[in-house]
Amino acid sequence: MGEDIYLFMIIALAILAITDLVVGVSNDAVNFLNSAIGSKAISFKTIMIVASIGIAFGAISSSGMMEVARKGIFNPSEFVFAEIMIIFMAVMITDILLLDFFNTLGMPTSTTVSIVFELLGAAVAISLLKISNNDGGLNDLTNYINTDKATEIILGILLSVVVAFTIGAIVQYASRLFISFKFNERPKWVGALFGGFAITSIIYFIIVKGLKSAAVFSPHVLAFIANNPELFLLANFILWSAFSWVVSSFFKINIYTLIIVFGTFALAMAFAGNDLVNFIGVPLAALEWYNAWSGSGIDAAAFTMDSGAVQTPTMLLLASGVVMVVTLWFSSKAKNVVKTSVDLSRQDEGDERFQPNFLSRQIVKFSIQASEHLGGLLPDALVSKIDSRFEKPYVYVPKSRIQDLPAFDLVRASVNLMVASVLISIATSMKLPLSTTYVTFMVAMGTSLADRAWGPESAVYRVAGVLNVIGGWFFTAFSAFVAAAIIAYIIHLGGIWAIGILLVIAFLLITRNYLSHNRRMKETKIEEKLKKSESNSIIGLIEESSSNISMAIERANKIYTQTIDGLSKHDIDKLKKSKKGISKLNSEVEDLSGNIFYFIKNLDESSVGASNFYITALSYLQDMTQSLEYISKASYKHVNNNHKKLRFNQIKDLKETDLFIDELFSELKSIFDTKSYDQLTKIIMNKEVLIATIDQKINKQIERTRADESSPKNTALYFSLLLETKDLLKATMNLLETYERPANIKS
Repeated sequence: MGEDIYLFMIIALAILAITDLVVGVSNDAVNFLNSAIGSKAISFKTIMIVASIGIAFGAISSSGMMEVARKGIFNPSEFVFAEIMIIFMAVMITDILLLDFFNTLGMPTSTTVSIVFELLGAAVAISLLKISNNDGGLNDLTNYINTDKATEIILGILLSVVVAFTIGAIVQYASRLFISFKFNERPKWVGALFGGFAITSIIYFIIVKGLKSAAVFSPHVLAFIANNPELFLLANFILWSAFSWVVSSFFKINIYTLIIVFGTFALAMAFAGNDLVNFIGVPLAALEWYNAWSGSGIDAAAFTMDSGAVQTPTMLLLASGVVMVVTLWFSSKAKNVVKTSVDLSRQDEGDERFQPNFLSRQIVKFSIQASEHLGGLLPDALVSKIDSRFEKPYVYVPKSRIQDLPAFDLVRASVNLMVASVLISIATSMKLPLSTTYVTFMVAMGTSLADRAWGPESAVYRVAGVLNVIGGWFFTAFSAFVAAAIIAYIIHLGGIWAIGILLVIAFLLITRNYLSHNRRMKETKIEEKLKKSESNSIIGLIEESSSNISMAIERANKIYTQTIDGLSKHDIDKLKKSKKGISKLNSEVEDLSGNIFYFIKNLDESSVGASNFYITALSYLQDMTQSLEYISKASYKHVNNNHKKLRFNQIKDLKETDLFIDELFSELKSIFDTKSYDQLTKIIMNKEVLIATIDQKINKQIERTRADESSPKNTALYFSLLLETKDLLKATMNLLETYERPANIKS
């Protein structure tokens, strides 16, 4: 390889570093934003400003020592410059692809773990090539790779998950017993003591984690803190407790809000000051060693590396901070990752993103049994007293605004930040390789459990979500190792051509993910969903739900047409779309049914009839979606299994059926759009004619079957489609009758 290839690699690494900054911030935003956003303690704009200042301050005050170059994952002195550059290229290409993949899914993962296992994977691949060329054995791998460090990091992953979850749960439980959900009604000294603990933890975290190697404090001050941590913590606790009491008593400032502001700033600053290495450390190490090699006059295949640290120019740190802040403000993927964490820790019911699985069901079942046994050991009076501390004050909120409520209260948000700060500070001082992402996420999950946010209605979904995220973390380590090793081997074989092709593929994949994500976001914004009703009278419900019925009928019509069209043409893609469409519609109708409890709770005594109307209308809407679901799934299964196409006469009959269903549903949409309920009577009177039309087609197929039909699968499918279409029509007519009677009373 000539010198030009290494210059090309340095330029490519610089571009990859900027890209990695963007995708890395999108992932790690969950570390410092979830508590403030979830509690809605301050406005979103204020949260972003506080986090931006923290990131900027953390980047500028960073030590500038890119730790990754001397982490000890592999021994640089055992590799020549040409091999090191292959390792670094493989690491950066893998990193942006892996982080972008997780961001697109909206799943938080660890940038530290990804970069470490990428370094490990690429280094192992190159080491094995060197060992093979030297006729060595696997035992020689220890000369190139620091296996002790790799083992320590893997144990650190497990430690992060278990310790953070457990400590978060314990501290939240104790805090809730001490403060309760009615924290605003507690004496000022309670908030002052809590504020003293929390702010002291965060200040210690800022010094130990955020500013441990910055030139903000004199060495004497840092040495005093290191040698007298107990005295420093006690003095801070007294100072900040007094401060908390003064600001809450005289200035009427909510101390919990102040804690959240402090904590968000601290975590954002520590993220920028320490995790910056995960994004630009490798390219900077490559640049440092490129400068050393290019001036040496030695061939790249003979120039030996050393394990020295890499000093980062201050202006480069500042530029990195700017990129991180801009990404934080404009990245929709960052908001998506934060949403996953917030939704899983939501105190009340909400849209559940994850589906329960066998493991989540068993964990919840075991936990409920253990809780019941434990509760039986405690006196009833004590259990009652504990339960009273977890009673949430009831506040009436219109159902349409339930999603606008905070996901959890200020106390839980404060505990999240306090516990995360303490754990990361302790780990840093003990030089334990804990992941910031793992700690902050698992603390949030532990506090959710302790706060009884995972009730019987939501536990299986939340536990499934946590298991998915944790599984993703281990997948990060495995996939980072394997992918980096494969890419390093490809670069070793293909040289500059391989690098060029890999870079093109990487950026094409990132661009495709970006465009796909943007398209989904736009579709989500413009896509209309069935809305929950709030009226407490029948007439009000008719008026309010007209748009829902109109929308449901329009979508049902589209799904039915798409299914018949896809079946007639054996078009699997159309049938996939119809299956996806009915699944979504069915889910929305189920959400409306799940809202019945809140709907009835908010009715006044004179409006019980409205609940009967609402329940009846929903049941018929469910009948419609279930018929459509069967039609869609049966058609998809038939084509997907490559069964014979339907015969011409069967397709002709189905097309005719689709035509009159389309005319009927289009007319119904118009009636509900214009609220012309008096026209429903005419359609209902035509009910028997519509049903008879289906019966005629069933009878025709019976005759065809007796005469010349030769395909049992086709016959079974055709009868099923017509019978379900008949049920669809009956459910539709029942729904219309539900709306017709009270509408006539109104008129």
